[in-house]
Amino acid sequence: MMRPALVFALLLCLLLVLDGALFIDGLVRRKAENATLAQLAVATSVLGLTDLAVATEARYTRHPAVSDPLAPFMDHPGAIEHFPTGAFWLPPSR
Repeated sequence: MMRPALVFALLLCLLLVLDGALFIDGLVRRKAENATLAQLAVATSVLGLTDLAVATEARYTRHPAVSDPLAPFMDHPGAIEHFPTGAFWLPPSR
């Protein structure tokens, strides 16, 4: 039978190895993400985009900073939401 201190030491070693593996995986993913962000920066500058679009379904679901506040009501003020991403944004606080 193993002593409780040995079980604890083995568990601690296992968790340290797992932590190291996750740290290395995070570094690898960060390098890949930085390369992707550099490519996106080039694409947005070449295409002349002003902001990153969140969704392409409708113009009022793209980005709150550049959307028209009356765009959701251009169809009909009592109309049902057409697109599922329209539920992501809260109405403006008054």
